[in-house]
Amino acid sequence: MTKNIKILLVDDHKILRDGIKAILSDYNDIEMVGECEDGDDVLNFLEKQDVDVILMDIKMKRLNGIDATRLVTARYPNVKIIALSTFNEEIYLTKMLKQGASGYILKNTGEDELIRAIKCVNDGDNYFSEEVTAVMMAKYLKKERIGKSARMAHIEKLTKREKEILKLIIEELTNNRIAEKLFISPRTVDTHRRNLLQKIGVKNTAGLVRFAYENKIFEEDWT
Repeated sequence: MTKNIKILLVDDHKILRDGIKAILSDYNDIEMVGECEDGDDVLNFLEKQDVDVILMDIKMKRLNGIDATRLVTARYPNVKIIALSTFNEEIYLTKMLKQGASGYILKNTGEDELIRAIKCVNDGDNYFSEEVTAVMMAKYLKKERIGKSARMAHIEKLTKREKEILKLIIEELTNNRIAEKLFISPRTVDTHRRNLLQKIGVKNTAGLVRFAYENKIFEEDWT
C-alpha cells in the first residue's frame, strides 16, 4: 500500500491555508498533517510530527521562510520544502534554493500544478513553476552573456603571437616544440607563456588549459 504524502502548510494568511487545505482534501494519497503561521511554529511542529513535504511561505511576521528553510534542512534533511510565494523575483528564488528548497511555485498556481509539485518533490526531484523557470533561464542567460564578455576581454588582451602559443599549449606541445613550430627561440616562448599567465590570471600551464576549456576558447577561430 502506498504511503500518503504528509504535508505541512506554512503561511501567515488563514484564507490561503484554508484554500489549500480544501484542495488537498480531495486527494487520498496526500495528507495534510498540520499548518503553521511562521517558521518558529514549524520547528516546534517538526519535533512532534513526521512530515514529508513543507509548503513554505517566504514572508512571515516572525521567522521568515528563508531562515526557516535553512534551519529545517539542517535539522531534518529528509524533509522536502517547496517555496510558496507571491514573488517570482530572482532574489527570493536564489535565497530559497541556497537554503535547501526543492521547489518554488507561486500562490496563484493552479490545483494541477500544486499537486504535481508536491508529488515531484516528494519523489526526490525539483519542481519550479513556469514563471519561476523563466526567471531562472533569464539569470542563466545573463550569466552566459557576462561570461562571454569576460572571456572576450581576456582574449582582447592577448597578442596574435600569444594566441598562437596558447593554442599550441592546449595541444600539449613543449616550449621547444612550440619554438620549432613558430620559428622562435624557446626563451621567447617562455616569455610569452609568462605573459599569458599574467594576462589570464592563472598560476600555471594547467590553469591556462583549464581556462581555455572552461570558456570554450579552443573552439573559437582567433585568426
